[in-house]
Amino acid sequence: MTAGPALRTVLDRLAAAYGPQAWWPARDPFEMMAGALLTQRTTWRNAARALAALRCAGALSPEVLAGLRTAELQALVRPAGTFRTKAARLQSMARWYIDSGGWEVLAARSTPELRADLLGLSGVGPETADDILVYAFQRPVFVVDAYARRILSRYGWAGWDQPYERLSDAVASAIGRDTALLGEFHALLVEHGKRHCRATPRCMDCPLAERCRTGLHGATGVAKRAARVPASRE
Repeated sequence: MTAGPALRTVLDRLAAAYGPQAWWPARDPFEMMAGALLTQRTTWRNAARALAALRCAGALSPEVLAGLRTAELQALVRPAGTFRTKAARLQSMARWYIDSGGWEVLAARSTPELRADLLGLSGVGPETADDILVYAFQRPVFVVDAYARRILSRYGWAGWDQPYERLSDAVASAIGRDTALLGEFHALLVEHGKRHCRATPRCMDCPLAERCRTGLHGATGVAKRAARVPASRE
């Protein structure tokens, strides 16, 4: 089986198991970008609480966010954790957004140029940059997070330590450079990672178990061992 059909099989099975994921929940592209920063090193639930606080304060536009007093912004984003760092990064991103000319100017940039700009922002690494590219700017890139690495390595498609850019490009090439499809695949892998493919896998009833190397090598035994381990906090 070639790489493309193999990954499309993964995509189809996950889509059948979990349905449409409708990522990324945001009212506009800048809100999505703010959410990508807020969700770092915390759960989406906590990030959503911080976003809700910003929205209620009328602070989810780059202009308002950039002008907020430091203490006020820190209080608003406190539910997302590491609030001092995240407040500073949010303001840095808002000022970059404004100084760059806003949405129309940024959206007209090429993907490599825009990605380079994002990577130059404080706190934005490859994963966050690609989150923003695919979900805010609708660019056909694949987000490589811990869930993707874990699932694809267990499935036998990629090595755990494969370089980020190489793995991202390989998945995009195999799936097809379709923005909606790549975003949905990433979202489905996150859902699958939360439900089944945890650090200690829950192979029972896993939609990929029959083709997964972990599932094929004693899925029942793995599931029994996992049942005796406290649930992951992922």
